[in-house]
Amino acid sequence: MRWNYTPVRSESVEALSRRLHTSRVVAELLLRIGFADADDARKFLSSELAGIGDPFLVPNVQQAVERLVQALKRRETVLVFGDYDVDGVCSTALLVSILRRLGLQLRYVVPLRIKEGYGLTRIAVDRAIAGGKPDLFIALDCGTNSIKSVAYLRKLGVDIIVVDHHRSKEELLINAILINPHVNEAKNDHAWRHLCTVGLVFKLLHGLLKRLRTDNFSGVFDIRLKEFLGLVAMGTIADVVPLHSESRIFARYGLKELAATSHPGLIELMRVSGLKRGRGVSSVDISFRLGPRINASGRLADAAISVDLLLSEDQVFCAQAAQRLENLNRERQKIECEIMDRAEKRVKQACAEAESIVLFDEAWHLGVVGIVAGRLSRKYHRPVIILGNEGDLAKGSGRSVPGFNLVELLVRCAPCLSDWGGHPMAVGVSVLKTRLDDFRSLFEFAVKETNGKGTVDPCFDLSIWLDLVEVHERLLTELDVLHPFGQGNPEPLFGIRGVRLARSPELFNEINFHFFAEDARGRLINGVAWKLAHKLPPVGRELELVAQLNWNYYSGRKSLQLELHDWREVWARRESTLRAPKSRSDGHERKQKNLLAAMFLVLLAYCLSAHP
Repeated sequence: MRWNYTPVRSESVEALSRRLHTSRVVAELLLRIGFADADDARKFLSSELAGIGDPFLVPNVQQAVERLVQALKRRETVLVFGDYDVDGVCSTALLVSILRRLGLQLRYVVPLRIKEGYGLTRIAVDRAIAGGKPDLFIALDCGTNSIKSVAYLRKLGVDIIVVDHHRSKEELLINAILINPHVNEAKNDHAWRHLCTVGLVFKLLHGLLKRLRTDNFSGVFDIRLKEFLGLVAMGTIADVVPLHSESRIFARYGLKELAATSHPGLIELMRVSGLKRGRGVSSVDISFRLGPRINASGRLADAAISVDLLLSEDQVFCAQAAQRLENLNRERQKIECEIMDRAEKRVKQACAEAESIVLFDEAWHLGVVGIVAGRLSRKYHRPVIILGNEGDLAKGSGRSVPGFNLVELLVRCAPCLSDWGGHPMAVGVSVLKTRLDDFRSLFEFAVKETNGKGTVDPCFDLSIWLDLVEVHERLLTELDVLHPFGQGNPEPLFGIRGVRLARSPELFNEINFHFFAEDARGRLINGVAWKLAHKLPPVGRELELVAQLNWNYYSGRKSLQLELHDWREVWARRESTLRAPKSRSDGHERKQKNLLAAMFLVLLAYCLSAHP
């Protein structure tokens, strides 16, 4: 795989480092994610809770708050309808928790993914209101494009609040109070523009509590909204929204709240996920441990299991529910591996030359195809749509890579689609099986036209180059100011020079290995490589690594660890650069050498002509 590194001007690094009183490494990483201005960078690094702005600046929050106040004062019946992913589950748990503390007796419903599909489908709405028509219906993480279902509810006399962050496809939602910054844009909305739904629910509740405090409403002063930031962090990080402005604040402080939580549901969820108390919780823990277990319930069973877990105060029930999520997640992993193996064979057979991947199979589980699409898009660096069977429809999910907005691509494929919706990087898709070939061709054409020059080869985009002697625990501590990592603030990927292996790598679980990297001073640093057993580095030769830096906890001790992603021998790199065209990252160096050579020839010619 290609390694790409675009240098940052050393003068800019030095200036930002000096103004912020940070190391040059931190300064370069800030510049790389777009913070050239010292004041903006300082705000990004501080990200204090006080930086959360006035909730009433968000369009329609004031209107929604007044409707909730009416429901509270009149003791109306309220139904909360949330999506089945982490964002939807956490949004539902957060809103229900606070409204119950304020005295509302409400119900909540999560759609059954396989039977009812995504969002406010008519079948899901009918099941939701079967237990009684509510006075107020609140849809979370869905509803923006549910024109017909909202009209149906309004005809029944039900008031509706929609809190969502999905893009509007065509018509604008009417007859409902819609909180969605992507639909209702506002001046200077950068602070909340990219919040996911649970972040918007937090803003709504912040406004509600402020409003109720002016009325000295019963119980309002006993509620500390900050205690629920763990739920906001989980939804924010799992939904892969940019971690800037208020999203970053929610994620940063929410991770701290998660690490210190006393809620039995969260404690049991962390226990089955293998997280040990006292070691903190990171973005990676949410993305690869907590999030998949919450999602597993919605993918294979009923996401209400996860909502029940996050709402319950019963430790015994929470332990049972968490174990059920663990079992569902293991089942999901098994199904995922089976689909992935079959899908990869199909990619090699039918999609090797294509710039997109669209695959369909009658046997593929609809709850897992989205994960497979994500794995394939990362592996092949292309937009991917994976579809399973639902009657006359091929239904599934799409995942993308930087540079390809799935919403824009699918707009151009709309004539072939029965239904679709989602984000630029993740979508749900339904297409008639008779139109599959048409859709595949149209999607491929849209991708090619967007890209123009062919699919970009997958590569490692390096954040910074370091010598191994510069890698130490103090550096890892310095990087703490950049946490949490995520969308818009990726975890740094280091190019590391001056490395030799002290001894042969040690394999474990057949596909992984441990190793010890030795720097020029003879110091050893522990390292681990996941799923790289097919590519063992040699002992005693000079190497360059692509690696991330993290803490390793073992026997009560914390130490620096390299997480290896790729390696190359230095001599091999030099040989390849002599034979192969230079990459974009080497262009500046090549130009400098050519200029020096030309200057030397001019000077030599002058000397010869002046002194024959």
